[in-house]
Amino acid sequence: MFSSLRWSVFFIGLLIFSFGITMTINVQYLGLSPWDVLNVAFFERVGLSIGSWNIIISIMLIIVSWVLDKSYIKIGTFFNAVLVGAFVDFYMWLDFLPVPSNTWVNVVLMIIGIVIMGFGGGMYNAAKVGSGPRDGFMLSISDKLGAPIGRVRIIAESLVLVIGLFLGGPVFVFTFIFTFIQSPIFQYFYLKISRRIDLVEQHRLNKKLPSNSAS
Repeated sequence: MFSSLRWSVFFIGLLIFSFGITMTINVQYLGLSPWDVLNVAFFERVGLSIGSWNIIISIMLIIVSWVLDKSYIKIGTFFNAVLVGAFVDFYMWLDFLPVPSNTWVNVVLMIIGIVIMGFGGGMYNAAKVGSGPRDGFMLSISDKLGAPIGRVRIIAESLVLVIGLFLGGPVFVFTFIFTFIQSPIFQYFYLKISRRIDLVEQHRLNKKLPSNSAS
């Protein structure tokens, strides 16, 4: 069973990550992340909500990952598949973000959103209760090839971007900032928070163990 610490980090990470997505979607004319380009493209072509497409694509990726490599698929993976889309739709329903305008403020909001997504993504993956459908796929490739997580993410997201662009998704200059900057942010916080959780759990374990007394 996973500890309450890991579940707390996981759910907080999902909330943060989803908020970052919502911030960027609010100023999508500047360009979105590759996966969100795909979600918005399906939303504009087919209907439903952006969050719904996030859920649909996540479930499809879980099925593919289950066939290829089950190691990163845990109960948290299924929570992720549903909750990220649900949180994004909820944040958008609240409608509390500034109305987009062609000003430098939107550029600042976009940059903040990118950083928040990188931080939140690294955070919920660090909990290791189950990687996200997209992240689990990329992390498993990273493990198999022995390649850096950031490099694998850049390659995979570039391929997704081409598909989203073909479908007419919102691609602009910040799409490429997402692809080449968010990945290192994700990797940094994933490794840093993972180590911190391990240290806290080890400290808790040591406190529970009976102290060794000299015989």
